[in-house]
Amino acid sequence: MHGCVWSCIVNEGRTWTVGVTGATGYAGGEVCRLLAGHPRLQLTGVHANASAGRRLGELQPHLTPYADLEVRGSDASELAGYDVVVLALPHGESAAIAAQLPDDVLVIDCGADHRLADPAAWARWYGSGGSGGGVPWAGSWPYGLPELPGQREQLTGARRIAVPGCYPTSVTLALAPALAAGLVTPDVVVVAASGTSGAGKSAKTHLLGSEVMGSASAYGVGGVHRHTPEMVQNLSQAAGAPVSVSFTPTLVPMSRGILATCSAPLTPGTDAESARAAYQKAYADEPFVHLLPEGQWPTTAAVLGANTVQLQLAVDPDAGRLVVVAAVDNLTKGTAGAALQCANLALGLPETTGLPLVGVAP
Repeated sequence: MHGCVWSCIVNEGRTWTVGVTGATGYAGGEVCRLLAGHPRLQLTGVHANASAGRRLGELQPHLTPYADLEVRGSDASELAGYDVVVLALPHGESAAIAAQLPDDVLVIDCGADHRLADPAAWARWYGSGGSGGGVPWAGSWPYGLPELPGQREQLTGARRIAVPGCYPTSVTLALAPALAAGLVTPDVVVVAASGTSGAGKSAKTHLLGSEVMGSASAYGVGGVHRHTPEMVQNLSQAAGAPVSVSFTPTLVPMSRGILATCSAPLTPGTDAESARAAYQKAYADEPFVHLLPEGQWPTTAAVLGANTVQLQLAVDPDAGRLVVVAAVDNLTKGTAGAALQCANLALGLPETTGLPLVGVAP
């Protein structure tokens, strides 16, 4: 009997307890929101050091089913006893906690601590400062993007999972099929617009409403954004060869969502028909990746609150480039939804269990 089918039979009717640390932030709050609709995962504890002792309803008033839960601290002793622990913490803070949790606990890290497989890349991009304070590489965990070839098998039954970054999710799903099929050369350019929730919930002057409303701005320009090595890692895996990525993120006046415009030079013989056929084949059986009908383009509004990615592509014959546009909700498929999608796989549940396929409109 197929392993997934067997595990689903064994786990029929079972429920698992979940603790979320970082539950007062945007990503942690989104994990809690999605858990409220999950039939098999039960949120039984919320954690955050700075607000320990307060009610969750004071800090996340939209989470009415959990309003009376008391926020507890985030150290490993406080997180003991759950079947599943979700770490929604800044980079540099997850690894030490995870190392103290039992091996049989499913630990899902929504931060960056276990995403990169190359310790030198970690040292360059994360180990030299920032909120991580120069934390050494903690090793890589199975990477939580099931849509990448080979990843679903690694996630099934896993007990440690690294959730991808939100930008890498959109960019990887946009270009992996083209690189895997040899439709483009490995020289990628990405310009991606993101809402302000991607920067977290901490107060920052440049994210004040009066600074953001009516304005769009670029940041992390010139190859310095910390999601770049993750994109390089994923796309190089898809291509089977090194891929260069020029990534320019922009901040736009919306609370959530990413619209990524990704392009690469066409290889000889690639046309619109062959490109579209490659994407149809790659994502035909993927429940959360939607290749739109020709002529229809992705929008962030269409994926709001859904664990989905919208894609559309075009061949620019004059420029000799393939252009792929991806839309994703950075908090849902870009973080929290991906965490629960991976939890479903790890626990032997159908992958779509408890996850929204329909966005909120208008």
